[in-house]
Amino acid sequence: YCVEFRTESLSHHCALETRPYVRWMQYLREGHTVCVACQPPAMNADTQRCSGDGHNADRDKILHWEAIGNSQCQGTWKKIRQLEHCSCPLVHSFIFT
Repeated sequence: YCVEFRTESLSHHCALETRPYVRWMQYLREGHTVCVACQPPAMNADTQRCSGDGHNADRDKILHWEAIGNSQCQGTWKKIRQLEHCSCPLVHSFIFT
């Protein structure tokens, strides 16, 4: 499954990232919608959920995220909706870890 979030805030460290494999962090913006896929091995075998997916969170709950590869690139987002059938676009798409 996938979860759509609206980015509420992010640290300035994301924009400073220039290493080739994490350059995508430069393109994160407040107010943008991102799509995050929950796939094995991040998915818990018992619950069939990914940690941090905002399950049971209402739309006003602020949730925290952190980028893999640069722990200083972090911020907050709000869950918009969960999609059982993923159709994440090629840009602004991520995977829970």
